[in-house]
Parts: sequence; structure tokens; C-alpha cells
Amino acid sequence: MALIDISLPIREGMIVYEGDPGISVKPAASMERGDPANVSALNFGTHTGTHMDAPLHFIPGGAGIDTVPLELLIGPALVLEVAAERLIEPKHLTDPRIASHERVLLKTRNSALWDRTTFAREYVALSLEGARLLIERGVKLIGIDYLSVEAFGVQGHSVHKTLLGAGMVLLEGLDFRRVTPGVYELYCLPLRIAGGDGAPCRAILRG
Repeated sequence: MALIDISLPIREGMIVYEGDPGISVKPAASMERGDPANVSALNFGTHTGTHMDAPLHFIPGGAGIDTVPLELLIGPALVLEVAAERLIEPKHLTDPRIASHERVLLKTRNSALWDRTTFAREYVALSLEGARLLIERGVKLIGIDYLSVEAFGVQGHSVHKTLLGAGMVLLEGLDFRRVTPGVYELYCLPLRIAGGDGAPCRAILRG
């Protein structure tokens, strides 16, 4: 069974969501300088690269990333190719397999945006109606191939609040450039940051 890494490597200069902290990876100790070991100092936001949102990200007093149920982060996942140009609406989510999968990963034209060097505001995102439909279908984890499931600049963040308020796990910043649609086994674990509003994670498909 092939393993496909669908997470982005964290590095200086990588794309971040507009307004989020940049990434710094600097040597704190270096064998070249005479230190006994190499140790790096990392500085980046909790929503860097491939990451998971916790309810606390948009819901005051919400649960932290360290409380996400582990059973939702490992298991069968449907990678669904969506032909939406800007918003994923209910008309794009008619595949009958959605109702039988707790984990649905949306592959869009966004994956090509990883070849760019700057943030793209025009990424494909999920509409509020699309979010409500996925909740109704019993989906527990949703993933998308750019840095937010919600359209850029939307006031009120209703998509995030609706999904997180329903207990949905949000997995953002996935890389599907080497993935064909279908059913896979997903393995995705965020950093265990106590009370964190989100965390980078390593996401892998087996199929």
C-alpha cells in the first residue's frame, strides 16, 4: 500500500495566510560553532502550513487542539474532486459516498496554488450552505487544499463558526498534487499544544 504525504514542509519563505506570522527556523546550537549538537529555534503561527483548527480558533472558550478526539484523525477518508471555481456549494457535494464517510477531503484547483510563491486570495473555499450540508451528511472531519476552508475576507467567519460549533475537525493546507480522487486511509495528528487554537500537523494517506 502506497503512502502519500499530503502535508507541506515547514520552511522559511513558505506561503502563509495573509496577516499570519511568518516562519523562522534558526540554529540555536550548532556543531559547526563548537556546540555538542545541532538544535534549531522555531518561530511560526499555529496555523502554519498543513494544520488543524480547534474550536477555540473562532469560538470564545471553545475546546483546544489537545482535546480533538484521536479516533477522528485516523481512518477511511474520501478524497473528493470538486470543480468549483470559487465557492463549494451543495451542487458540488452530491456524491452519494459523502454520507458514508466521516472524513471528507476536498481536492480543488487550489492544489496548483502551492506552485506559487505568494498567498492567493482567490482560492476555492466552502460556502455556508455547503458547510451545513456536510454537517447534515454526518461528516466529522473536513479537509481542503489551501490555508482556509472559508473564503478570504468574509465577515463574521460563519463557515468556521458553523463547522467548529458542530464539532467538525478542520484540516487545512493539504497538498493533493500527487493524489487521485478515491478512498484512502488518513493519518493526521496535530502537535499537542495545551489549550491551542490550532496546530501544524503531518497528514498522510495510505491507499
